[in-house]
Amino acid sequence: MNKKITVVSISLVLILIIIMLCGCLPKTISETTSTTQNQYIRDFAGLVTITAGPDGNLWFTEFNGIGKIIYPIKLGVDFYYVSTFNAGPSGITAGTDGNLWFTERGGNKIGEVSPTTGDITEYNIPSSNAGPSGITAGPDGNLWFTEYNRNKIGKISPTNGQITEYNISTAKAHPNCITAGPDGNLWFTENGSNKIGKISPTAGVITEYSVPTLNTTTSGITAGPDGSLWFTESYGNKIGKISPVTGDITEYIVPTADSGPDGITAGTDGNLWFTEFNGNKIGKISPVTGVITEYDVPTVNSGPHCITIGPGNNLWFTEQNGEKIGKISPTDGMITEDFHN
Repeated sequence: MNKKITVVSISLVLILIIIMLCGCLPKTISETTSTTQNQYIRDFAGLVTITAGPDGNLWFTEFNGIGKIIYPIKLGVDFYYVSTFNAGPSGITAGTDGNLWFTERGGNKIGEVSPTTGDITEYNIPSSNAGPSGITAGPDGNLWFTEYNRNKIGKISPTNGQITEYNISTAKAHPNCITAGPDGNLWFTENGSNKIGKISPTAGVITEYSVPTLNTTTSGITAGPDGSLWFTESYGNKIGKISPVTGDITEYIVPTADSGPDGITAGTDGNLWFTEFNGNKIGKISPVTGVITEYDVPTVNSGPHCITIGPGNNLWFTEQNGEKIGKISPTDGMITEDFHN
């Protein structure tokens, strides 16, 4: 009798192992009450991008899933597992269809998650090993994303999931972040070529602009309240802006040396807010005067990465090394951390 029980137990274990290897786990896992599970997710999260969802909550990419912070803040997060093994969720944005759309850097897919049910749908990118990175909603209703490894800009229809790709003429451009501009075009940074690019959503024509500082490594990009596109220069330690009309670029030096400016977004206070990955600070720059103010992140070496405008008109950011999510008040610069519990 004992032998039969042992055999059955071993068989059940083997079945569970096969299920895990096949990636057949449920698409959605909600982790809102278990302290152990949430602590595990936090410790190994690899927090990347954060955005405000159409449901009023904050959504972010991490580990092998998508996280959601309920607002007003509650204990813990909701976690939605991506079934593709080593999917590596990266960029995330709110789509015009009411869902959240994200890139899978490792899975070579574009994912879609419903804010209502948490169900995840995935779409294969035609180019292999594309390394999809940034993603944003375009004025045409499609989602536009960058293909870091394949030197392309892609778009996906939220209606039928059809993907179209456009080649960047500069070799090894490594397109990274992308945003919608005030001129109706999509603007993106080129990590490898020291350029800012734009693509027409109607014609698919790509135009590129060289950044004055050499080897600066352009990273984050966003539309500013002044009608310009603002971007970060990680290695150049500068904040740049480009006119969508003339293509002229102006650069501003970040006071902290080797600060590694990374993500950037427009705040409700009329300033641009950015993260300093190496400097462990959150910065803001006035689009009128170009004056930069910096605020220290309490957690040492937290690696602030992506930043977005969120609930309460605060700026919310991910801490890639600190495994936390922080918020900063645009009114007094006060920083609160660790909403990712």
